[in-house]
Amino acid sequence: MAHSITSDPTSKTIARATVKMPGTCGELVQGTLGGTPFHISCPIDVYSTVTVELTAEAVRWTFPPDTPKAAAAVEAALRHFEVDGQGGRLSVRSSLPRAKGMASSTADVAGAINAVALALGREISPAEVAQLALEIEPTDGSVFPDIVLFDHRGGELYENLGPCPRIDLIVLDFGGEIDTVSFNSHDRTDLLRSIEPRISEAVELVREGLRAGDPSLIGRGATISALANQIVLFKPQLEVVLRLAQSLGAVGVDVGHSGTVIGVLVDPRHSDAMSIAPFFRLELPDVENVQVCRLVGGGCHWEEGRQALGVDEVCTELA
Repeated sequence: MAHSITSDPTSKTIARATVKMPGTCGELVQGTLGGTPFHISCPIDVYSTVTVELTAEAVRWTFPPDTPKAAAAVEAALRHFEVDGQGGRLSVRSSLPRAKGMASSTADVAGAINAVALALGREISPAEVAQLALEIEPTDGSVFPDIVLFDHRGGELYENLGPCPRIDLIVLDFGGEIDTVSFNSHDRTDLLRSIEPRISEAVELVREGLRAGDPSLIGRGATISALANQIVLFKPQLEVVLRLAQSLGAVGVDVGHSGTVIGVLVDPRHSDAMSIAPFFRLELPDVENVQVCRLVGGGCHWEEGRQALGVDEVCTELA
């Protein structure tokens, strides 16, 4: 397949699809269960918007220069559908910072796969999207609807834990970057085994919290996981963030277990995230960015293409 980074405006578009994929505020829980790596997803209402245009120009594709993983995802999707000789254009607009633990790459990759399917008028399940994405890199469970438990390395574990209750998050970025692929390539078997009992406790709390719609249980589970994973990827600001969060009425904290972000979980029935967010900027002088967002269900959201092509159940509609 020929690659280019510049579009040919004279090449006629024969089909177009645009989808949105959510990023994450790290993970609610991450570790191993019986030695198998997994996490519980924490999708948020910050998105990557991916457009695929199929053109009359055979073979030639144009890709943005800064999204090589999304370009690889287009090629993987075309192979999956056994489509050969089709040209097109890929564009990606993302509000997600990279290398922070906010699933920016997963959003780009899964968005590209879903957009190809939608543009072709073909159906693809979230499980198939995840399988294709895993061929490219470790993949977040945010590719699935709702909140899920998912093996982000091999896809061996999957459990839909159900829809999320309303939880607001204050996302704190203290700078720095983590290469997720490099991080996941290291063998931390002994470390992860040592914290597995605490991670199992965290899973049960989050599972019960989602079942009962109780943000406080979810926050407790996420906090246990965040603290347990300090021996895996230490975050020097976590303890002070947790103390401040508790003093301001938050229900817990979560982290990018292979990233840099720390999230503060807020039950909007009892606290206003927008009102307390400035205190984190005031009390934490080394914080570089503070963002307020909301926990949402994962999965693909369509913007255009589905109705025109008559495709059903490819993506879930935007709420």
